[in-house]
Amino acid sequence: MQQEIPQCVGFIMDGNRRWAKAQGLPSLEGHSKGYDALVRMIDGVHAMGVRHMVCYAFSTENWNRGEEEVSHLMNLLERGVRELADTIGSRSQKTNLRVIGERTRLSLHMQKEILRIESENVTEPELTVWLAISYGGRAEIVEAVNTAITHGVPVTEASFANLLSTHGMPDPDLIIRTSGEQRLSNFLLWQSAYSELFFTDTLWPDFGETEFRAIVEAYGARNRRRGI
Repeated sequence: MQQEIPQCVGFIMDGNRRWAKAQGLPSLEGHSKGYDALVRMIDGVHAMGVRHMVCYAFSTENWNRGEEEVSHLMNLLERGVRELADTIGSRSQKTNLRVIGERTRLSLHMQKEILRIESENVTEPELTVWLAISYGGRAEIVEAVNTAITHGVPVTEASFANLLSTHGMPDPDLIIRTSGEQRLSNFLLWQSAYSELFFTDTLWPDFGETEFRAIVEAYGARNRRRGI
């Protein structure tokens, strides 16, 4: 029997700080290891034939963390976005990188870097990696509502989806959250209406392709009725 492969997978990459604490390391080191796990999982997702991968890297609520941690995360994300773009751009397969979230809260340099990277995306990628940075599902919906009001025309579910920052991305078939927490935490609230949710106790830096493949296998066994 052929395995069912999700078209779009969301990752709530949780547990970096707890991983560092368990290793007796500073919490900032956990975020660096989390970035390594992200790079590793991009390869794993592509190998499975998934076309879209959306990763919760930094939420709107994360801005409320300590100044040192936020500064470190922003530096890591700025470097990470650039390195990811260079890495996937050098591969033989066609991989695009997109960023969703409140970009105006990011540094001007990072905003310009994101625009440059997205301008170099190819037309028909094998995989698109969507990074949610300074992202909140509620804020995204509010912004889309205000855009609809500005346009002054009635909207449908389909047309409203085109006003969201994820336009062009299919709704996630599957959302995985690591670290044992069992909630969406403001991630893709509109888009996740019929997503299959999987929660694992594994901390994000330890998450890998073997566990991902097991989750995809379990996903294929579920009956996705979508309310029917």
